[in-house]
Amino acid sequence: MSQTSLKQKKKNDTGSKNSKDSIDTEKRKDSEKSGVRLSTQESQESPLPKTDSRGYVVRNQWSRTSRSPSTRAPSVDETRSKSASLKLPASSTTSRTSSTSPSQQDSQKELSAQPSPPTPPMPLDSNPPTPPESYSQSRRSSKMQENPEAWAHGIARDSMQLREYPPRTPPTEWKSYAQRRTTYSTQLHRDCLSELPRQQQLEEEEEDDEAYWASVRTLYEKTPSCSRPRPPKPKHAITIAVSSRALFNMVDGRKIFEEEGLEKYMEYQLTNENVILTPGPAFRFVKALQHVNARLRDLYPNEQDLFDIVLMTNNHAQVGVRLINSVNHYGLLIDRFCLTGGKSPIGYLKAYLTNLYLSADSEKVQEAIQEGIASATMFDGAKDMAYCDTQLRVAFDGDAVLFSDESEHITKEHGLDKFFQHEALFENKPLAQGPLKGFLEDLGRLQKKFYAKDERLLCPIRTYLVTARSAASSGARVLKTLRRWGLEIDEALFLAGAPKGPILVKIRPHIFFDDHMFHIEGAQKFGTITAHVPYGINQKMNN
Repeated sequence: MSQTSLKQKKKNDTGSKNSKDSIDTEKRKDSEKSGVRLSTQESQESPLPKTDSRGYVVRNQWSRTSRSPSTRAPSVDETRSKSASLKLPASSTTSRTSSTSPSQQDSQKELSAQPSPPTPPMPLDSNPPTPPESYSQSRRSSKMQENPEAWAHGIARDSMQLREYPPRTPPTEWKSYAQRRTTYSTQLHRDCLSELPRQQQLEEEEEDDEAYWASVRTLYEKTPSCSRPRPPKPKHAITIAVSSRALFNMVDGRKIFEEEGLEKYMEYQLTNENVILTPGPAFRFVKALQHVNARLRDLYPNEQDLFDIVLMTNNHAQVGVRLINSVNHYGLLIDRFCLTGGKSPIGYLKAYLTNLYLSADSEKVQEAIQEGIASATMFDGAKDMAYCDTQLRVAFDGDAVLFSDESEHITKEHGLDKFFQHEALFENKPLAQGPLKGFLEDLGRLQKKFYAKDERLLCPIRTYLVTARSAASSGARVLKTLRRWGLEIDEALFLAGAPKGPILVKIRPHIFFDDHMFHIEGAQKFGTITAHVPYGINQKMNN
């Protein structure tokens, strides 16, 4: 081979090297330009489907508007396949082929003639995950760094909008308790439902609710006031002091006190402080006094001239809990207590402005009478008797109770005939007052309040005079004395020495005052509650 041919061959080799280097640089430039053109075309032609270099439809899950990206991260192979599968534009390839040499064209033809490996076709419905674009990813990260709180709030708002909440009941659509209970009942409630149809059961429950509320409404309509009435002022009230043994039956405790002493008695009361005491002899009398107060409040709402009951006892303060529980249990309106802890309560009677003192202890009654306070010893009836609940009935003996005991002295000293002559001689002279004359005046004053409202026939107070006097021989002086005092007695019964028990059974008084134990015991046999006024009136009561 000649020297010229060798030189020409070297020249061709160097030229081919230069052409290959230039082709590689142009390819890199064209790929960058084509990548930019592809991204701009995709952003401008959004409604058209996106395809990759192999012609597959690309569904971008990392769009800029979506705030809930896919949780699947793109793989490394997918990024390489995308960058490697971008096609070159036709115009650039034709321009490059025209500038190449014939040898270079032959090499390119050989490369293109080689068969490419077959790729399986992908259906259009498939959704292969594609990595997010570098531009959109960097833009999202920058937004999150600028304002992370607003970004998180937007994501939470979109997620809340996707939730489905049950429809809420409008406020105007009211449902009863039975309907709401069945609507939101638990599985246990549903299992316990009866075999009746659901609609029928709802109707029955609604009827029960209506009946219940109707009964409650009726109860409150009958009740004059839900609040506890305030006690009257002591200076205007008629104060009735009652001992604990007169108001309640405390025979068992009294027996323990007498046999075992004070400490055992207090221990017994503390142990049984939640045990309700049974009613005593003065219980029905106190209930009748409260009924009179209720009637007076109906007619005179601001009335202060009422009965005021005070519980007066020498019990210890520790026993007061049991007494309070019993008072509240029976609905007694007793607000003032006096617990003296073993001392006699007689000294407090005047301080409480007491008008009448009732006790089961005859010695304390004697002390109270000596202090000028009307008092009586209570005795319960030997058998039960039906008492009137709507009317206070009080029965009095005449001599040594409403009147003085001067007639008693004449009878004992000079006999019954001399007594009749004395009464006929002094018929127009009023008798001196007895220990309970003041209590009869109090009852008469309250009666006139009802008479002023035309309630004479419906008056809740009724008084009786039950005396052993004879009407013909000595009855006139008694009636004239009451008239002179300005007092009225509803019924006057002159028995002329006959037993009083049968008459008292007919009257059924809440309390009967008498000074003779003979009449007291006779009345007890018929079930009458009696109050013994001790014989021998103090001179202070006659002034």
